[in-house]
Amino acid sequence: MNEPKTMTFNDLEQWLNERRVTEVECLVPDLTGVARGKILPRTKFTEDRGMRLPQAIVAMGVTGEFPESGPYFDVIDPVDRDMQLRPDPSSVRIVPWAVDPTAQVVHDCFNHAGVLVPFAPRSVLRRVCDLYAAEGLQPIVAPELEFYLTDRNTDPDIPLRAPVGRSGRAETSRQAYSIDAVNEFDPLFEEIYDYADKMELNVDTLIHEVGAGQMEINFFHNQPLGLADEVFFFKRTVREAALRHDMYATFMAKPIAGEPGSAMHVHQSILSMDSGKNIFSNPDGSPSDAFMHYIGGLQRYIPAAMALVAPYVNSYRRLSRYMAAPINIEWGYDNRTCGIRSPISTPEARRVENRVIGADANPYIAMAMTLACGYLGLKNKIKPKPEMRGDAYLSPYALPRSMGESLDWLSRESDLHDVLGKEFITVYSEIKELESEEFMKVISPWEREHLLLHV
Repeated sequence: MNEPKTMTFNDLEQWLNERRVTEVECLVPDLTGVARGKILPRTKFTEDRGMRLPQAIVAMGVTGEFPESGPYFDVIDPVDRDMQLRPDPSSVRIVPWAVDPTAQVVHDCFNHAGVLVPFAPRSVLRRVCDLYAAEGLQPIVAPELEFYLTDRNTDPDIPLRAPVGRSGRAETSRQAYSIDAVNEFDPLFEEIYDYADKMELNVDTLIHEVGAGQMEINFFHNQPLGLADEVFFFKRTVREAALRHDMYATFMAKPIAGEPGSAMHVHQSILSMDSGKNIFSNPDGSPSDAFMHYIGGLQRYIPAAMALVAPYVNSYRRLSRYMAAPINIEWGYDNRTCGIRSPISTPEARRVENRVIGADANPYIAMAMTLACGYLGLKNKIKPKPEMRGDAYLSPYALPRSMGESLDWLSRESDLHDVLGKEFITVYSEIKELESEEFMKVISPWEREHLLLHV
């Protein structure tokens, strides 16, 4: 594990000086994971060490809309007050594609009393990590992020297609783990790795996934907040690099019909802050009670938390039987058909992989969600179901099948509200209700094809 980067404001100033930075992108991730904020001249950034933005900027839907009434305004001040945004020096990265030397810094959101804004995604992850720290525990995570490369597509009514590679041809068949298929896009991936290196992102392995044009990047394991920042930066980076090579990169959960969806698998283990040892293993190397309780918490609470990691109507298209995505929360050793997998490892590296999370999930919320479920399992000593030793795709569905069903399950799970924060759950749920209502206003090609002249 790489040591997490820690910096003071003096360190930050020295970092900016060494790189002759003239502009700073002051960023805050909103509920969708979009980078909001302002671009400031270096001198202005140094003088202010922060900025102000309206509260609702981090609490709007993917279409940029806000609710007009309801519980949302029990949390968001209806007069649209400002938040104070403070930079986290440890998050600073260079912007490698900028013409002038430019830095990007992630900010935390505070109210005027100096308290973290509870519905900001980064605040939610901080809250969950603090709960672990209060128990003397340190979560460690390692995300695996899938995405598709596609041809440029400026008309949303036209289905996406795989891009043309160096050979002059687009993929038309499944190319899982193919080296040659990755090499088709060597110029793009060389630039992505170059950008990642300049940004000091701890990316590891690149592979070709199952779908046509589908890739996966793995990150080295580390502490959750820093890795959520890295996934946030990486998504920006891949999209930017793809555009420069005349293609799109998308993290939609299910961008292409008939192809597997894209996930963000999150490996997780828990260390004792006193001993530094993995609490998932006993001294003799056997699985500990904590390991079983953590899995039990995931099984108990993931179904109710699905709205947080399957955040759009499109997300539920991915979670279908035999399409390389889980349909339930069975668990098993080295069993990729399960929603919860424990890879074969040494006792020191014993971990749990949450395979339910979609690539479209906000990384801060996704990590907060899975750690919250595990935390409740540890606190309540929840026993898991027996290990699934066969094909979990043959078991019944145990996850919600739609956004509406997910939100209903989430509304009734008060334990998750307590851990993640009632204000966050309220704002998030109201935004997702709004997005679902907007989706229902759109008539799909399937409806025109099959209903227009037949009903």
